[in-house]
Amino acid sequence: MAAILSFYQSLIHSLNKVKDQYWDTILSPTRPFFQLKLGEVWNSRDLLWLFTKRDIAQLYKQTILGPLWFFLQPLLTTIVFTVVFGGIAAMSTDGIPPMLFYLAGQVFWVHFAEVLNKTSTTFRDNQSIFGKVYFARLIAPLSVVLNSLIKFGIQLTLFVIIYLYFILFEGTPIQLHWQAALLPVLIILTGLMGLGMGLIITSLTTKYRDLTFLVTFGVQLLMFITPSVIYPLSEVSPEYRFLAGLNPLTAVIETFKYGFLGEGTFSWLYFGSSVVTTLVLFLAGVLIFNKTEKNFMDVI
Repeated sequence: MAAILSFYQSLIHSLNKVKDQYWDTILSPTRPFFQLKLGEVWNSRDLLWLFTKRDIAQLYKQTILGPLWFFLQPLLTTIVFTVVFGGIAAMSTDGIPPMLFYLAGQVFWVHFAEVLNKTSTTFRDNQSIFGKVYFARLIAPLSVVLNSLIKFGIQLTLFVIIYLYFILFEGTPIQLHWQAALLPVLIILTGLMGLGMGLIITSLTTKYRDLTFLVTFGVQLLMFITPSVIYPLSEVSPEYRFLAGLNPLTAVIETFKYGFLGEGTFSWLYFGSSVVTTLVLFLAGVLIFNKTEKNFMDVI
């Protein structure tokens, strides 16, 4: 009896000591809707890099060409577009060499589509990890963006090589505009756009799995209704041109082409609309994602 009493006294003493300790991380089942906890993301930046390296290693593991696919995918797509749309269909490219026109659109489109497709399955792809250990859940989709940025840099290098070839060896007259300096902003906007939409979709698919089947089809459809990927904005009928210009991705690609290729459409209205729409999508995606990740394991 004395031993049992002594055990409970020591247990109570230990609990009191634990109660008085300072905790640097507190997990709570509820938190304010607008609490983003971005500090946790910054503290987990090493984990972000580990996730990125893991994704790259898994993607091209046991492949013969490996990272060369970063070049081949947009290059082969550009060649097909040049032959089919530029040659057979004879679609206008605003006087830009078809190879440069389609490659410029593909570089940004691939970046956007990859971020959207992969972040839209974040909860499904990482449920085994999320169910075992706690870390800032936003690290997983952010690693997708960083991974895509690495690919974007390689594919942009391919664009620069072909760009210089047309200038130096083909004598193509290309005029640079000051909008070329907006390149870092355009890259960030494209990544945030795909990230925001992907976070919203992955949050909704925890309850509505049908969205998973719609994403692939929806992304393909979006490519055809987005001017400047396959056809320039100038080819859109005047009554629909304003609506097409409000597509946030259209403004990004058109600005890039106008800055580096000297042709295309640049409008502060379209560009400003793209910035606002992207920021709203990103903020909404992060808020909905943070709201969902608290209890998604009970639903998925």
